[in-house]
Amino acid sequence: MADHLALALETPEWLPIELDPATDQVTWLRLSETDYRQASFLDFRMVQPQSEVRHSPWPDVPAGARRDAHYIFHIGNVGSTLVSRLLDELPEVFAVREPQLLRQLGAEADFATVAALLSRTWRPEQRANVKATSFASELADRLVQPGSKALFLYATPATYLAGILAGQNSWQTLAALSEARLARLQGRCPGLAADPGTMHDGLKAALGWACEMTSLERAAAALPAESVLWLDFDTFLADPVRRFTAIADQFGIEVTEGQARAIAEGPLMRRYSKALDYEFSPDARRETLAEARFRHGRAIEDGLDWLGGLASRYPAVAQAIRRAQGKA
Repeated sequence: MADHLALALETPEWLPIELDPATDQVTWLRLSETDYRQASFLDFRMVQPQSEVRHSPWPDVPAGARRDAHYIFHIGNVGSTLVSRLLDELPEVFAVREPQLLRQLGAEADFATVAALLSRTWRPEQRANVKATSFASELADRLVQPGSKALFLYATPATYLAGILAGQNSWQTLAALSEARLARLQGRCPGLAADPGTMHDGLKAALGWACEMTSLERAAAALPAESVLWLDFDTFLADPVRRFTAIADQFGIEVTEGQARAIAEGPLMRRYSKALDYEFSPDARRETLAEARFRHGRAIEDGLDWLGGLASRYPAVAQAIRRAQGKA
């Protein structure tokens, strides 16, 4: 692996797809620039029978290596993949979507090396832009290096709950994540008592919103104010050209109105960003949310009431709700 490891430290050609914390062994997957561009998730779903895979010890990255990746953090189901794909249309951006490595890190991880591995680009004029998995926001303040910037994407509680409950398999996702989300939220809401096993999906979705939003709020409080841009996804959809320009500016990229319009009004806006073969326009999203509000109105109201009760007891949740109301 020596030759491969030397190459891996210079370019993104070898993706560190998995870390075994027990042995400090890294599994590397060889990818092309096209592979990265097409992928929605950089995890073992990328591995095919013909894939090249190598193993090595955790690398020793030189102190002078780039550690300048920018980041997108989010609460889930709020357009982060779409925004990442739109940014990927800019020649200055190398988009890295949901690397599995970020899902495996703990608070004691070697973040300097992680930042270096995520900051590799194909060309010197590019800068990596990493879209993390939602729960990786717990580590956002450690991942964002000095001089790097982050976009924090969210939705209002009502929109988030409708979006989650609109999903055909939402119950599976909520069942899988709710216990871990409760444990994370309890770290910011001491004494919070809840039993995901007895909560209906509206309450579990509210739990998810509270967990992920307070995670972003905690990270933002630990980062320099100028390094974080907060954005409600519906605000983005209401004026995508202007908001895309602001996102690019956050990441140090100046775009012309013509560039922004071509990208933010282009074909990507009419596709389902995690599976581009499927159409899913902003109008289709609005229709989906409206149907979810009609079908799951009582569950959504229960979830919003539960969040209101949390906000009355816990400042972290109250701050998250103020943010969603535009009052932060």
